[in-house]
Amino acid sequence: MANQFSRGICFFYFLIEKEKALEEIFKKILEWATLYGIKFIGAIAIFLIGKFLTDTLTDLVKKLLKKAKIDPTLVTFLGNLTYLTLMTFVIISVLSNLGVQTASIIAIFGASALAVGLALQGSLSDFANGVMIVLFKPLKVGDLVDAGGASGHVEEIRVFNTIICTLDSKTVIVPNSKITGDKIINFSTKGYIRVDLVFGIGYNDDIRKAKKVLEEIMASDDRVLEDPPSCIALSELGDSSVNFVFRPHVKVEDYWDVYFDMTEKVKLRFDKEGISIPYPQRDVHIYEKKTNN
Repeated sequence: MANQFSRGICFFYFLIEKEKALEEIFKKILEWATLYGIKFIGAIAIFLIGKFLTDTLTDLVKKLLKKAKIDPTLVTFLGNLTYLTLMTFVIISVLSNLGVQTASIIAIFGASALAVGLALQGSLSDFANGVMIVLFKPLKVGDLVDAGGASGHVEEIRVFNTIICTLDSKTVIVPNSKITGDKIINFSTKGYIRVDLVFGIGYNDDIRKAKKVLEEIMASDDRVLEDPPSCIALSELGDSSVNFVFRPHVKVEDYWDVYFDMTEKVKLRFDKEGISIPYPQRDVHIYEKKTNN
């Protein structure tokens, strides 16, 4: 009987101690929930507000870039870059609010960014120069240019490179850093270009007649612009011919058509008018040396 009573008392104390332990555990859970629950709710609030602001600012950046008529490829790239940068700060703020030590995360992120930057140094340079091309417009799509070692029409300006279609229909991909690092000759900036031709006649031909024929040929072509004025002038008394410069101004897209047409027209008209186009020639004098026998 005494043993049963002792066991009952022990069991009663056990229940009391268990209840105290459960109460202590519940108290700890309540404290943890109160402390971290508020932080968790705050972290969610920071994330949602940060996400909203990030989306809003990203859309604003894209709209401003489009309004400034920036290349669509660059608009997308800069928009994505803005979004990733802002979201990185949002996530770091969320982790910091939850009590996570973000100093080491920032240090790792900075070291990673430095390593990536060093590895992509050339690409980042191309990107920066691509931005410069888009902003300052030394060339644009459709321009006839000589840039980065390639001559032709600009087909596309990308983030890291520029596509140029040469006059013989070859596609050349030129890094943007190479374009801005060298001289750029843009034949389309003024909207017109000068065709430089040289025609030679014989020394026995009438230079006034030849000049008049050249003037008539130029005046008969509607593609030749009145402003700026064109030029026909006697430029050289060459070894084998009397040379005229023939320099009409035309639209950029008419350059090669005018170049070839004028060459053909001048040859046909000179033949019709009896004006010679001499071959290179030299006068050879032979002297006979007399010897005394």
